[in-house]
Amino acid sequence: MPVTLQQWDGLYAVAQLPPDAPFPGWITGPGMVTLTRADDELSVVCRQDRIPADGVRVDRDWCCLKLLGPFAFNETGIVLSVIRPLSENGLGIFVVPTFNGDFLLVKAADLPVAETLLTQAGHTVRRITG
Repeated sequence: MPVTLQQWDGLYAVAQLPPDAPFPGWITGPGMVTLTRADDELSVVCRQDRIPADGVRVDRDWCCLKLLGPFAFNETGIVLSVIRPLSENGLGIFVVPTFNGDFLLVKAADLPVAETLLTQAGHTVRRITG
């Protein structure tokens, strides 16, 4: 199934906080933000310029691509069709699901190759701002 992906402006990061940490005030602002609390961590994904330089474990320099939906919850293979060409070519990814679609993060250094692989797989990548 061909998917259209929108590349969002800015660089993103994945941060890890203690599992009992409150939701940090620095997450607010433009772009995609997600928080996931598990028994061993609070993970935060947001624009990297908002994450403090000290005191936070963080993996920086990700580009954010949104798989444009909405997709029915029983549709299968959508995310797989996007991540397969990337993973088969050794690119690291980070996927964040939402109700209407999914977000795919790829390292900024890998973005040109990712765009080529996604296009070759029949997908469309376009850029938005905001």
